[in-house]
Amino acid sequence: MRRGCGDVIEGRVLINGTARIATTDSDFICATLDWWPPEKCDYGTCSWGRASLLNLDLSNKILLNAVKALSPLKLRLGGTLQDKLIYQTEGSQCQLFTKNETEMFGFSQGCLPMSRWDELNTFFNISGALVIFGLNALNGRTITPDGKAVGAWDSSNAESLIRYTVNKGYSIHGWELGNELSGVGIGTRVAADQYASDTDNLERIVQKIYTVEIPRPLWKPLVIAPGGFFEANWFTEFINKSSQSVEVVSHHIYNLGPGSDSNLVNKILDPKYLDNTGRQPFRDLQGILASSESSAMAWVGEAGGAYNSGRHLVSNAFVYSFWYLDQLGMAASYETKTYCRQTLVGGNYGLLNTTTFVPNPDYYSALLWHRLMGPKVLSTKFLGTDKIRAYAHCSKISQGITVLLMNLDGENTVNANVSTETEGVVHGNIQREEYHLTPENGDIHSQSVRLNGEVISVDSFGIIPELHPVRVNVKFPIIVAPFSVVFVHIPTLKLQACM
Repeated sequence: MRRGCGDVIEGRVLINGTARIATTDSDFICATLDWWPPEKCDYGTCSWGRASLLNLDLSNKILLNAVKALSPLKLRLGGTLQDKLIYQTEGSQCQLFTKNETEMFGFSQGCLPMSRWDELNTFFNISGALVIFGLNALNGRTITPDGKAVGAWDSSNAESLIRYTVNKGYSIHGWELGNELSGVGIGTRVAADQYASDTDNLERIVQKIYTVEIPRPLWKPLVIAPGGFFEANWFTEFINKSSQSVEVVSHHIYNLGPGSDSNLVNKILDPKYLDNTGRQPFRDLQGILASSESSAMAWVGEAGGAYNSGRHLVSNAFVYSFWYLDQLGMAASYETKTYCRQTLVGGNYGLLNTTTFVPNPDYYSALLWHRLMGPKVLSTKFLGTDKIRAYAHCSKISQGITVLLMNLDGENTVNANVSTETEGVVHGNIQREEYHLTPENGDIHSQSVRLNGEVISVDSFGIIPELHPVRVNVKFPIIVAPFSVVFVHIPTLKLQACM
């Protein structure tokens, strides 16, 4: 699908500058690493290669530099097989995941060798990543014929990993319990009251190890759960019954359906679809947390958009930035503190190419967000066409603002002017900084992206390139080309909400 020639539409970005509507973490951008071995295949295609936490090439320069460029990047370690993963203990042998279609999730139980855990933590330390580790929440339970996982969580193996991690001096940002076991679950499910009890147990373990057992207490990692798909009744019960233990309520998003869907691109380019499938879980979870006694924060712990590993030349191509950036903007506006993209590398939806580690277009979208969009979120509307998706935050690099505009229209250019319901004060320099992202040759299925007309690429040393803006007089409209993304930093527009 290529960009065509069409009309010029006049539009207006309307920003309410009186007060922010939400606040994110300053390190809002997060990515995941998974356990899937090379034998993981979907629709006849095996897209994971050596992207598993058990075999990922941690010496790759591009991988290291990509994580450093997003520093501090939250890395959530987990996924489907985490609930079949045991952690090596002293004297025990470690077995790899083996493909077995008769078993849940299609693989046997696997094991994390402590030597590999050591290697991973060396990489995390060098790269400056903030680590969220997803623990096996099925350990000790029995799976009934109707698909329920019953009984209490056996925390002994997890406790041994946590204690080993502390004794080694490894820094963990959060311990998360389980993967996609909430509500109806994927593969199996755990009742909300039992999950709350198990989360209480995890909190006691973390509290004991980090603040009691060691001579000099460490900063206690966050306790995170349930890492599953949002279902209002289940989440309400879980939050109410774990209000004293859970610090982050995490949920997953695959709102585009299966990666095999032939209508995938049409969904991404349809503003009504993005609204109808996107807003409800953010809005409903925000409401549940606000009405509960819990002080927990909301995170998106895993979001790949299209499930079953995404789709080649869609979820790893330029067009996916429309879905991804729209999700970031939408999630932030509903008080989501962190958003974890599935994946950093692996499957067809990695921010980095699974084989070469060269960044896909969404990596640069994430990098510009990370550098430009501050934690304070502003109420934003676009008038003129529904094909423009518009979000604005107080700037991360000045006292001004950053506006994000995405044109889902492949034919028409939009001239956008920015106005506020209460005008900010403009001081000094009358220029703004613009970052225009467009696909190579106008093809939204391209895996190459241009910034202000120039192809972005890593050099022979694996260095992530500098991303330089063009400077434009603030009196001129923002020109949003067909099928393009524009970040606009306006340092001179200073709003009350950003003070």
